[in-house]
Amino acid sequence: MKKLIDRYGLIPHPEGGFYKEVYRSAQTVSSHAVQGERQAVTHIYFLLTKGQVSRFHKVCHDEIWNFYTGAPLRLLTLNEGEVREQQLGSENGNYVAIIHGDCYQAAETTGDYSLIGCSVAPGFDFNDFSFLSDDSQQQAMIASSAPELKRFI
Repeated sequence: MKKLIDRYGLIPHPEGGFYKEVYRSAQTVSSHAVQGERQAVTHIYFLLTKGQVSRFHKVCHDEIWNFYTGAPLRLLTLNEGEVREQQLGSENGNYVAIIHGDCYQAAETTGDYSLIGCSVAPGFDFNDFSFLSDDSQQQAMIASSAPELKRFI
């Protein structure tokens, strides 16, 4: 994993794992979700290694996950009290997932590592990012109906 971290210049991400922003559009667009301007699109490399999780979080805009290499990625979504799971990876030929804005998401690798690309449009801004731990109602729902997912909070 150190080889991938060094090769792509990855740094720790607040949600878990490692990342590097590789594209931020020069073009801006108006976002109704945040009542302001954002770059049209952003893209990062995102690496999760064995034992790491991407904690439940949400962003205000749609996010597209693309699988690149490594073990399949387990991707969880939480929307209106419903938890869904999907796997991205070469083993099942599912290389892309769309997470709608304001939908909680979490992830983990199923092996030693998973290297993913994530695009957000309108573009990502940390001001548009929040953790499930900030949402007591959704956190209580996980604790009561899916306690095995508490480690993603």
